[in-house]
Amino acid sequence: MKHSRIIFMALFALLLILTASGCSSKSGAKTDGGLDGSGLSESDLNAAREGRFGDGSIPTGDDEGPFRNVHFEYDSSTLSDEARQNLEYNVQILEQNPQVKVQLEGHCDERGTAEYNLALGQRRSHTVYEALISYGVSPARLSTISYGSEVPLVQGTGEQAWAKNRRVHFSGYAEKQNS
Repeated sequence: MKHSRIIFMALFALLLILTASGCSSKSGAKTDGGLDGSGLSESDLNAAREGRFGDGSIPTGDDEGPFRNVHFEYDSSTLSDEARQNLEYNVQILEQNPQVKVQLEGHCDERGTAEYNLALGQRRSHTVYEALISYGVSPARLSTISYGSEVPLVQGTGEQAWAKNRRVHFSGYAEKQNS
């Protein structure tokens, strides 16, 4: 188990290096998530997604992009008022960009077993999935996945780091249109 964790961390570090070297310029990046009515660029969304995933199936932690992360309390999959506000912001982006689909990534802090954290991450992503549907987002635009505690946004221990890692991250992408 330790050997696989070392390999995972080495691959994670390599992905971070490749991502940083391949994305040195951010000129022209949107900061408002497309809420100005100009929409999200299909190529920008897909490039950001590919940059996070690299050649593997496990992404790097991310807190950038047009969407806001939805955070959770310890050992909870219930939406707080702040989480609901971030969710409503994301709904606005989805309404203004009907070509965009999102994968809802459930994440946890490092406490708990791997199995428990995978299950909790799935409950969190499913909670956000159900809430988005209640706001009128089509289920065909949504998918869920759990990474448990394997893709932390912040390294370290303590409540400040843990709180940032307890989240659902919106990984947006645009499917190519058939011509």
